[in-house]
Amino acid sequence: MHHSTSAAILTRTDHDGVTTLLLNRPLQFNALSEALLDALQTELDAVASDPGVRCVVLAAAGKAFCAGHDLREMRSTPRLDYYQALFARCSRVMQAIQTLPVPVIARVQGIATAAGCQLVASCDLAVAAESARFAVSGINVGLFCSTPAVALSRNVSTKRAFDMLVTARFIDAATAADWGLINETVADAELDAAVERKTAAILSKSPAAIRYGKAMFYRQRQMPLADAYAYAGDVMARNMMEEDAVEGIDAFLGKRLPVWKS
Repeated sequence: MHHSTSAAILTRTDHDGVTTLLLNRPLQFNALSEALLDALQTELDAVASDPGVRCVVLAAAGKAFCAGHDLREMRSTPRLDYYQALFARCSRVMQAIQTLPVPVIARVQGIATAAGCQLVASCDLAVAAESARFAVSGINVGLFCSTPAVALSRNVSTKRAFDMLVTARFIDAATAADWGLINETVADAELDAAVERKTAAILSKSPAAIRYGKAMFYRQRQMPLADAYAYAGDVMARNMMEEDAVEGIDAFLGKRLPVWKS
C-alpha cells in the first residue's frame, strides 16, 4: 500500500487495485487552486499508465467535497491570458478523468459547487452522502459557470442545467440522483460502504472488457447513430477476441466462475 504524505494538497492511496485520490485542502473547502489542478493532472497521468489500478475513487477531506475554483487566487492575477490558461488547465483535468482506462467514482460529502460540481459530473460514477449539496453558483459573483455547464449539461437535462446555471440554486443529493448527476445517495455514515460496493462490483469484472467499454462509451456518444453502431460493433468484435471474453463465455457455458487473465 502506497501513501503520499498527509501534508500534500492531494494524496494518493492504493489498496487492492483501488486508487483513492483525496483532495486535501479542507480549510479551503478543497478549492481547485492551480497547485491542486496540477497535482490532480499528475496523478491522473500516473494512474493512466499504471496497470495495477482497476478503479479510482475521487474523495475529499473535511466537510466539503469541492467549492470550485480558488477565487482569491483568480483575483490576484487579473489578466485574460492567465484566465484562459487556467480554464484550459482545468478542462484538461476534467477530460483526463474520462480518458482514463478505468472507472472513476466521485465520493461526495458536503458541498460540490461550480468547478466542484463539474468534477462530480466529469466522473464516470458518483455516490453522495444525504447531506451533499450541488450548485453551479458562479452567477452569484457575476461569473457564469461556463466550463461547469459543459459537464453538467452532459449529465442532466437542458432545462435543469440552465435553471441551476442562472439561479445558482442548490439541489440536494436525492434530487441530484433523480436528475442523473449522481448514481445514488446514502446516509452519511454509509458513504464508504456504498463506495466499496461499487468498487467491488468493478473489481469483479474483466479489466480488459472495462478498458474497451469505457473508451467506447464516451466516444460513441458524440457520433451519429449509424457511425456509433459501426464503431461499437468493431470494438465488440475486438473484445470478443480477448482471452477474457473466451474465458468468461466458456465459464458461463460451463456453469463456473471465470478467472480473468487481463
